[in-house]
Amino acid sequence: MTLDLFADEDLQQPARLQSISEQGFVLHGFALPWAEALLQALAGVLIQSPFRHMQTPGGFTMSARLSSCGELGWTSDCNGYSYSPVDPLRKQPWPAMPDTFLALAEAAAGAAGFEHFVPDACLINCYVPGAKMSLHQDKNERSLEAPIVSISLGLPAVFQFGGFERSDPAQRISLFHGDIVVWGGVDRLRYHGVLPIQPGQHPVLGEQRINITLRKAG
Repeated sequence: MTLDLFADEDLQQPARLQSISEQGFVLHGFALPWAEALLQALAGVLIQSPFRHMQTPGGFTMSARLSSCGELGWTSDCNGYSYSPVDPLRKQPWPAMPDTFLALAEAAAGAAGFEHFVPDACLINCYVPGAKMSLHQDKNERSLEAPIVSISLGLPAVFQFGGFERSDPAQRISLFHGDIVVWGGVDRLRYHGVLPIQPGQHPVLGEQRINITLRKAG
């Protein structure tokens, strides 16, 4: 199912809402009018807390580089996955979440049927060609009632959206610069991931994909 959302000046056609499950949606092109402001705000965040590779509890180095902003940041090390108010690299609080991130997250969540979404955690992933994210559940949050809002910028990606077991079949959904995926409610604990990024050159971000994922973690 696809529904027209609004007229997008950058695309010169309506952005579309695509249903991928009962309470999961892709908002194609929704972030395009916000892209320049998002990237400006992101640059300020990364000056304070630059991208870095983290290790999984199993001792593997993640192929995507990570940073965070907001009250809580997602971290991974040999002790497991968790949220922390402190950037482990800098030993300081994570940068404040930019107003642009908050406003877009609330607007996208509302367009997908989740009203009054106010995230307190924002994970920022940087993928270069070959980097990926294995199928996983987002289940470290204290409350699973709020949705997840995931913003794509830069190179295209193939998003995997599966079931409630890792072995369940997964949809493969192409995501492009400005697309947003929102899922929650009965679909909140679905497995999801990103297939290896293919080589390419985005006119603004070059050889990389940035993924901004906003959650209510505390």
